[in-house]
Formats: sequence, structure tokens, C-alpha cells
Amino acid sequence: MDKKQEQTQSTFAYKWSKTTTYESNEIEKNSYEWELDRYFGSEKERTKFFLENKGKSFLDAGCGSGFSAKILFNNELQNIKYTGVDISNAVWSVEDKLIPFSKKENLQFYQENIETMNLKEEFDVIFSEGVIHHTSNPFDTFKNLTKHLKTGGKMLFYVYSKKAPLREFTDDYIRNYIQDLSNDQSWEALLPLSELGNTLGNLNISIDIKENIDVLGIPKGTYNLQRLFYYYFAKAFYKEEYKIDEINHINFDWYRPSNCYRYESKEIYQWLDECNYKVERFIKEDSGITVVATKL
Repeated sequence: MDKKQEQTQSTFAYKWSKTTTYESNEIEKNSYEWELDRYFGSEKERTKFFLENKGKSFLDAGCGSGFSAKILFNNELQNIKYTGVDISNAVWSVEDKLIPFSKKENLQFYQENIETMNLKEEFDVIFSEGVIHHTSNPFDTFKNLTKHLKTGGKMLFYVYSKKAPLREFTDDYIRNYIQDLSNDQSWEALLPLSELGNTLGNLNISIDIKENIDVLGIPKGTYNLQRLFYYYFAKAFYKEEYKIDEINHINFDWYRPSNCYRYESKEIYQWLDECNYKVERFIKEDSGITVVATKL
């Protein structure tokens, strides 16, 4: 494991240990709605997906502390065989979160790097929510996941998308600025930025941009001030219902990992084409790209 991947592993072990910053009912509700919309589009389609895959094997590639499995799979865990893999030691806390929704014999876990793991099993479904872009070589990781997927199986994953030029510059600048700090120091260093996002959000101001600002990659339109700053200048997250530590958790998740790759849609389509997938769902947002695809 290279130095950047070691730092990324340490980052996520630290992040997932701060349970009070991401386990509130409000965060779980918002996260569920966001993931549901991206992967399935509706409750009806989610139900249909799990009915079609009842009794099948699922690999949660980069499961962290089990947050997404808990909120998105939930009671469906009792009807599938779940394997959680994560590079951090957070993987060993997942079982406690999922046991209320499943049977112990249907759960198994490995502390492995999903880029290089070699599990002696192929899976019917692979789910990787916001993890592939945190590996040393994301396309190699994607190919390795494909190797672990049965022909006809489904791959569900999310990767970050490239942002406007100033946002890309600022993201890398801040990431580099805090690299030599400890996790605790980085958390503290990002708090003023989180406070700024909170202040901008609380202003609740909208502004009109009457012409495209091509030099900054900003299309014309009406913007909330905080969202304009967030998408085109620097990630300073805001949500009215969230406490400052919950806001800081989301900013820390973005800025702290050394490995944090971003992509354009055409690059992800190239991955899918090269690895012989049929695309079932492809959602491009400002924040990222969500894909559901079948291995041919």
C-alpha cells in the first residue's frame, strides 16, 4: 500500500469513528432519500430490485462503518447474503449495525483493499457508494471489482464528478494544505470553512447571473449564494437542519483523503465499455456520477 492510500485509510478510520457526526435521524433520512433517488428513482423500483435479487450475494465494496448498507438495504438484508469489505478497521463495527436487519450467518466481513483484494467468490451484486475514487488507481479498482462480479450481475457505484475550474483548484489546494496535519488538526482546520458555509447558507440570498461566465465555468441562472460558492469556488457544505460538527464531517470527508479522483461522464462510459457492461442507469449530477450496470 502506497503512502497516499495509507493516509486515506487512516482518514476513513478516523471519520467513521466519529459516530455522533453522522448517525442522526436527520442525516440518515436525507442520505436515504439521496441514495434512493440516485440508484433506484423510487421506492417501487427499490422494492423491485431487491425482489429480483432475493437470496443473492451482495458485496459492499468499501462499506466503511456500514452506513449506506444500513440506510439503503435496511430490512432487505434479511433476504440477501451480505459481504462487507473495507480498507479501514471500521469494517469490524458493521455487524453490530446490521444484525437488527439480518441473520448473523448471512453476514461476512473482510478488512481488505478493494483495489487489490482477491476474494474466492463471485457476487451477484456489487455496491460501492463513493469509494472507488478514493483508491490509488480507480480504474484498476473497477476492473478488480468486475472480476468479483458474476456474468449477468449488477454493479452499482458512485464516483465524484469534475467541478468548475476554481472549485477544482481550491479543492486540491485545501487538500494539500492539510496533508501534513493530523486527523484531529485537519478536523479543526476545516471548522472555520464549515462555519463560513453555515453563514452563507443562513443568509438565504439568491443572486441572478445574467450571462454565462465561461472563464469560471458558471452558467447563467439564479443561484442561492451558498450553492454558488459551494459548486463553483470551494466546498463549504450547508444544510439548515445539521449541526456544525455534522457539516464539518462532510467537509472533512471531501478534503482530508489524499486519494480523491474526479471524473467526466465520458471517462466512466469508457470504463463500462472496456469492461463489457450494459448501462441500466447513469445519473450525472454536479457532485458525482451514479451508475447501475449489468456485466455482459
